[in-house]
Amino acid sequence: MNQTAPLTPLEIRQARKNNPKLRDRDFATEFQISEAQLVAAFVGTEATCISADIDKIFPRLATLGEVMALTRNNSCVIEKVGCYANFHAGKHAAMVLTEEIDLRLFPRHFVSAFAVEREGASGIRRSLQFFDAAGDAVHKIHLRPESNLDAWQTLVDELTLAEQNDSLEVSPRIPPEMAKGSPEKAAELRRDWEAMTDTHQFRSMTSRLKMNRLGAYRIVGEPLARALAPEAIDDSLQALCGSGTEVMIFVGNMGCIEIHGGPVQNLRAMGPWQNILDPGFDLHLRLDHIAEVWAVTKPTRNGNTQSIEAFDAEGGLILQIFGRRTKEQDHRPEWHAIIAQLPSLASNSPTKSSEMEAAE
Repeated sequence: MNQTAPLTPLEIRQARKNNPKLRDRDFATEFQISEAQLVAAFVGTEATCISADIDKIFPRLATLGEVMALTRNNSCVIEKVGCYANFHAGKHAAMVLTEEIDLRLFPRHFVSAFAVEREGASGIRRSLQFFDAAGDAVHKIHLRPESNLDAWQTLVDELTLAEQNDSLEVSPRIPPEMAKGSPEKAAELRRDWEAMTDTHQFRSMTSRLKMNRLGAYRIVGEPLARALAPEAIDDSLQALCGSGTEVMIFVGNMGCIEIHGGPVQNLRAMGPWQNILDPGFDLHLRLDHIAEVWAVTKPTRNGNTQSIEAFDAEGGLILQIFGRRTKEQDHRPEWHAIIAQLPSLASNSPTKSSEMEAAE
């Protein structure tokens, strides 16, 4: 739909009435608005503007009881059922750390927030929805039949903003950062990489070398980073399914990373989507969006940790899979065995990597 001017809230509501079956994200894309603007258009009926300050919100979430936590990017959605607790505040990064719900939160990307009560086929569906400056969803919390409705109402009352507006100004979306590397620093990169004692040192190392994650992978070479075919992600999920091997699956966006820790039990492919449908854990992955996959090794004090990581055609990180860590070790031999069986990309060579980097 070619739109010469932004839709007004009234026009959004009318278009939504005419297209009731479209998912919110698909509707927003179709009508060239942000998902936050769609939700905002219903302020006063099914949505309420609430504070987006996570230090005010997240300590209160435990009162809701069992809920579903949802985080997504353009290519992957992760959903975990559990209770919010053990919130750790931080100016630049915050955390929720429970067995079921494990989140890394980046407060500056929580710009607008809404409490939503929407009539559905099985009754009223309630959720808290958080958006960034561009109006893209950062994180959502969906109530379940077991959730505490009295606590919900108290939370909404306490967080409701004085100003309730059905229109919302958004900023242009920031595109993903393409691979950024410095091939002339390859030797320094390999030296510093091999000297790591904790995976959290990786980001500061690449930043100091003026690289990013994907750029470093393309430069460092094997055995630290090995290019795999895009099919390797699905192959690894197939190998994990029913094996009992516990992994950590990271899915996120600029504002939130959500982590599953445990096995993979049930896979179901539907069109371009591969789906994990396990008790308390769902994951929906667009396999056709995967452009690059890397098997990555990082040294730690407790042994090498290995991951496979998928990127889209724009260089955006889709998901990461690690062996589940314990207090005793940062690796799982059975996960390493799965990675070892994944064939390298045929075109993975120093010449190819250099050509890819130069093209950036």
